[in-house]
Amino acid sequence: MVSSPPSDHPPTSSELAFREIPGSYGVPFFGPIKDRYDYFYNQGKDEFFKSRIQKYNSTVFRTNMPPGPFISSDPRVVAVLDSKSFTVLFDNSKVEKKDVLDGTYMPSLSFFGGYRVCAFLDTDESSHRALKSFFIAFLASSHAKFIPYLRTGLSELFANLESEIADKKSANFNVNSDNMAFDFVFRLVTGSDPAETKLKSKGPVTVNTWLALQLAPLGTAGLKYVPNFIDDIIHTVRLPFFVIKSGYKKLYNAVYASASSLLDEAEKSGIKRDEACHNLVFLAGFNAFGGMKVLFPSLIKWIASGGESLHRRLADEIRSVMKEEVQITFAALEKMPLTKSVVYETLRIDPPVPFQYATAREDIVVESHDSAFQIKKGETIFGYQPLATKDPKVFKNPNDFVPDRFVGDGEKLIKYVYWSNAREIDTPSPDNKQCPAKDLVVLCCRLMLVELFLRYDTFTAETGKVSLGASVTITSLTKAV
Repeated sequence: MVSSPPSDHPPTSSELAFREIPGSYGVPFFGPIKDRYDYFYNQGKDEFFKSRIQKYNSTVFRTNMPPGPFISSDPRVVAVLDSKSFTVLFDNSKVEKKDVLDGTYMPSLSFFGGYRVCAFLDTDESSHRALKSFFIAFLASSHAKFIPYLRTGLSELFANLESEIADKKSANFNVNSDNMAFDFVFRLVTGSDPAETKLKSKGPVTVNTWLALQLAPLGTAGLKYVPNFIDDIIHTVRLPFFVIKSGYKKLYNAVYASASSLLDEAEKSGIKRDEACHNLVFLAGFNAFGGMKVLFPSLIKWIASGGESLHRRLADEIRSVMKEEVQITFAALEKMPLTKSVVYETLRIDPPVPFQYATAREDIVVESHDSAFQIKKGETIFGYQPLATKDPKVFKNPNDFVPDRFVGDGEKLIKYVYWSNAREIDTPSPDNKQCPAKDLVVLCCRLMLVELFLRYDTFTAETGKVSLGASVTITSLTKAV
């Protein structure tokens, strides 16, 4: 078992006084329901946590996390909400990550072919090492495909956006982005065009339904005229797999038939073929497509908010570099510090996976900036990343989108960006739970901006909220002169 690197925060344990963890779980059954209503309806996520930080004068406290009754057998957690205490979630010597991907609730294994896929495994489980090694080897062998495959997808994306704006005066970025992301991920995993399989064009809709059925208890329907007590029903029952059973089977069969060489490699490494395929479906559908579904609209939302001034700076940087380059390469992207910075700033201010969970392996001490706390063996630890990466003791003006935050000396702050289930300076390995494709995700965002500003001088967009992230409607694209 390998632990994460030491904390980058100043070692102050000798100076910090121990404090009893504040907070309360309330009356059994009723306490979790009250917290659930505060979290979803009365306060909302951010205010739920901020109000308790203020109440307890602590970024570490006890609370209940949804969904609670009747789905979760134990909704009690210790919340760690500052940049320093949050890092305990990365230390595999202190915490266990078994079956906590979705927190205090776990979907039916039917969604994953009956297997506990890699994301639900702890680092101490032997199958975790085998599967994570398989993923890392696959990504390494696919390195040369990343840029050409994505450029093809981005060309189609921008062409579709232009066509839709011409026809309808605006374009739904989310739908077009989902289609591009699914095609890219499917091609990367299988080498095939999903349209040439039995999936046809239904891949994104299939995966969206599959994701929604798993994650429904962790969100709200968001329907304006539906009373809260009606909406709350989705937090009390596990939604059934049979709704998407036939769609999932088509998705699985398409991957099984198209990724035969990759599945051969899995078998050579000792992984059962069907288990490897279900894991690939999860990697492609949940980890990759699910992440891009949230992240790409978020990136465009924040870039849109910067207006023409930011767009001009990005276009100047990107075009200046590309004048000296024959084609877009990894090396060329490294010469674009502002482009890189705005991607990290998006990941900091709006992380695509806001929650992290773990269970204490033993009695452990967790430090915030102000105090030390003892967490008992078996207690569930919860981190809300949007607060941890807006820690005012680490980031100046933490609630503002600062495009060049990570340029020059600011690059040192990248280690406090935690979106990938680890510090951004860490490296995915079979011994940790960091996203194996974290570098690919950053590459995709940087390349999206490069392709955008090689084509257009500026753009405008209307933004809003959907159940998973931001909604973006592109209202204009001004072509480069």
